[in-house]
Amino acid sequence: MSRAFVSETDAEAAADTLPELPISPHPNYVTRHGLLLLEERLATARTEQRRLETEPEDPARELRLAHLGRDIRYLEARIERAIPVDAAQQPTDEVAFGAVVDVLGPAGERHRFAIVGEDEADAEHGKVSWVSPLARALIGSGVGDTVLWQRPAGAVELTIEAIHYPERDR
Repeated sequence: MSRAFVSETDAEAAADTLPELPISPHPNYVTRHGLLLLEERLATARTEQRRLETEPEDPARELRLAHLGRDIRYLEARIERAIPVDAAQQPTDEVAFGAVVDVLGPAGERHRFAIVGEDEADAEHGKVSWVSPLARALIGSGVGDTVLWQRPAGAVELTIEAIHYPERDR
């Protein structure tokens, strides 16, 4: 929105009533990479906050600072509650947190999914949260097993072809 359309009162009211970001009720399991991403996001937000604090007061700046403050509180809470999972301790013969799983779909299509923490999840890149229906269907299964993934669009059978833990190789 253009600054011309933001009154000081609107910006101040928005900053004062900005709701906190919801914290998941699930344990915050993280991969090493996921924890690094959280720490990088926090560092970036703090840097931006310090930069904005040196600028002249302005309603848009105050609103941006309020958003950054909320983001920082969220990231600090997620990092504080982080439970790093050691890939070396995961079973090599079954799907568990941190696994990259190659599956075969019902029409012969191949997919690869990584089971990661909630903050690291990115479905577009095949990274699914450990609490997602897909991850829950896969976890505990082994190579050759067929699992039923319950989706809103209908159930899909997936056959597990391979399981790999990339963080073991680091």
